[in-house]
Amino acid sequence: MDERRQDTARQAALDYHEFPRPGKLEIRATKPLANGRDLSRAYSPGVAEACLEIKADPANASRFTARGNLVAVVTNGTAVLGLGNIGAAASKPVMEGKAVLFKKFANIDCFDIEVDQPDPEKLADIVCALEPTFGAINLEDIKAPDCFIVERLCRERMNIPVFHDDQHGTAIVVGAAATNALRVAGKNFEDIKVVSTGGGAAGIACLNMLLKLGVKRENVWLCDIHGLVYEGRAEDMNPQKSEFAQASDLRSLADVIEGADLFLGLSGPGVLKSALVGKMASRPIIFALANPTPEILPDEVRSVAPDAIIATGRSDFPNQVNNVLCFPFIFRGALDVGATTINDEMEIACVEGIAALARATTAAEAAAAYRGETLTFGPDYLIPKPFDPRLVGIVSSSVARAAMESGVATRPIADLDAYKRQLDGSVFRSALIMRPVFEAAATCQRRLVFAEGEDERVLRAANAMLEETTDVPILIGRPDVIATRAERAGLPIRPEKDFEIVNPENDPRYRDYWETYHQLMARRGVSPDIARAIMRTNTTAIAAVMVSRGEADSMICGTFGQYNWHLQYVRQVLARGGLHPVGALSMIILEDGPLFVADTQCHNDPTPEQVMETVEGAARHVRRFGLTPKIALCAHSQFGNLDTYTGRKMRAALELLDAREPDFMYDGEMHVDAALDPELRERIFPGSRLEGAANVLVFPGTDAASGVRNALKMRASGLEVGPILMGMGNRAHIVTPSITARGLLNMSVLAGTPVAHYS
Repeated sequence: MDERRQDTARQAALDYHEFPRPGKLEIRATKPLANGRDLSRAYSPGVAEACLEIKADPANASRFTARGNLVAVVTNGTAVLGLGNIGAAASKPVMEGKAVLFKKFANIDCFDIEVDQPDPEKLADIVCALEPTFGAINLEDIKAPDCFIVERLCRERMNIPVFHDDQHGTAIVVGAAATNALRVAGKNFEDIKVVSTGGGAAGIACLNMLLKLGVKRENVWLCDIHGLVYEGRAEDMNPQKSEFAQASDLRSLADVIEGADLFLGLSGPGVLKSALVGKMASRPIIFALANPTPEILPDEVRSVAPDAIIATGRSDFPNQVNNVLCFPFIFRGALDVGATTINDEMEIACVEGIAALARATTAAEAAAAYRGETLTFGPDYLIPKPFDPRLVGIVSSSVARAAMESGVATRPIADLDAYKRQLDGSVFRSALIMRPVFEAAATCQRRLVFAEGEDERVLRAANAMLEETTDVPILIGRPDVIATRAERAGLPIRPEKDFEIVNPENDPRYRDYWETYHQLMARRGVSPDIARAIMRTNTTAIAAVMVSRGEADSMICGTFGQYNWHLQYVRQVLARGGLHPVGALSMIILEDGPLFVADTQCHNDPTPEQVMETVEGAARHVRRFGLTPKIALCAHSQFGNLDTYTGRKMRAALELLDAREPDFMYDGEMHVDAALDPELRERIFPGSRLEGAANVLVFPGTDAASGVRNALKMRASGLEVGPILMGMGNRAHIVTPSITARGLLNMSVLAGTPVAHYS
């Protein structure tokens, strides 16, 4: 069975690399090349202008070419993973994979370069000659001690960052894990004894990092395959190992492990025996990082030291020391400030950023990617997960700051807070477009009630509200269930302590709520018994009653169930005093910007008057995001060319809008392609009142609007903010079951913005 599984996994890995096209990388153009004008700018003669600017000032290469965001991953294939010296060509899949990680986690473009050159000095010559092409160099999988030579020569001769990830990337992640492990164990760097196995590049770099963090050199005991590295030893020595030679008569790992606080293994399987763990200090820290089989398995450690703190290099155990936590983000920060090198200050900033993130509340996105794992800071969660989207903002901005403060930045960033927001916006695609709404919401404090308060997404959104906004969450749900789920999710928030709870099963306001609901609905067939039952079981109705009574300013519901089911209770309780549901507006964030779609939920077959209201409501809400509304009324008919039902409806809505003389751009009826392509629209209907591409598409029914919304989400990787319920004075919003915790946070901020900001 195990052999079959291994064969299946092997074939799956090979298929992944071969299909649908070989390899993991491609080159894509970033500029249009559709006509002669584009060609003349991309190449001759226009390209000469960029060449002359760079000749006048070489720094302009980062303005006019991709160099400032381009990294070379360079190897000679002499120490690839655990495969050894497999040669340059065989190393290419690994280097392509490294390039993919650069792009995925930090949006850095990368070329992999495999060089058939075993001589370290000649390899350094080749790498140095590449400086005009790249903004930074990532050395990879070069055997020790050659890697030390290559890196030293390149750093001495090149004026761009050179970073050997096998050394420094591993060292940075180990430094972050050690920082937090010592915090958990209640120990300090300057007091601990460190025993390490493995005198290779990664092992030496990790020890140097621990020294930078405060470990005393005399407390470091380095062992390799020949035993302790001691003063006077001649066998298999190099200058890097000699730095850690001890003046001692001890010779073996068993001799030196007594009283050790931290074991650092970067050697091979089975090197550390459980009996040796028993000789270590109390609450030992075991970093067994050999791959694929560590120096000792976690179960073996715990059989001797149940309170041990353990990290490995494997993903199937807690605390995986993975270089991807480091290298994309340290390069991102270095490139963005034009750093000439990566120095100690930048590496320490990276350590501190990674360690601090592990101590923060886990991101909802990371929790979703690692469902079933406990991601709460402690012995089994010392470092964050690679898919935590906050890494790029926290770590890269820390690195950029350190580069500037240490004097190696050639393009200092004036506003580091804005830079961090920009980085966050690269992973939280809604961050930049939501910024005006967050700023408006910060001007006041509003109470927001979540109807489905037991949902983990709601709990994460509530926690984020308390961390990032001034608004006050109120959750409807059973307190014991909410407390259990918050704890299971690793969230620090607790009912009544951090937020108010409404318990449908037992709340002192129950009588007030059902009487209020009965009073509102008595002439619509709702008896007192029905009102009592609804206030015991229907959390959407409870939330609406709370808003109606002034106990909350707005409500959010819809994380499960059908939209119109929730809408009926919003209508029953809150559609009064001129408020009524106008339509649902979804903002879809696409690669080239946001596109708004309406009405995606409320009116299946709206009247012309309802279409008009939807258009006006959409214009108001688009302005909340700091955008100028450009609204297209869409239909199968185009500028009157078909006498269809939807065409007549949209033309009638257009006439109603014209009579009201609104202060925003709109036109119709038209096809979606004409709405989004100004040149096409000009050919079909010269002189349209719309200028440029429309950013709002209003459809004649929910079938069309919802279909476009879902197609953009699923096939164009669109990220939805919404749906925003228009016409209810911001007192109620109904989301959909596909919403994420980040989406709920966005909706809470929209709900937390006073009506005066957008009406």
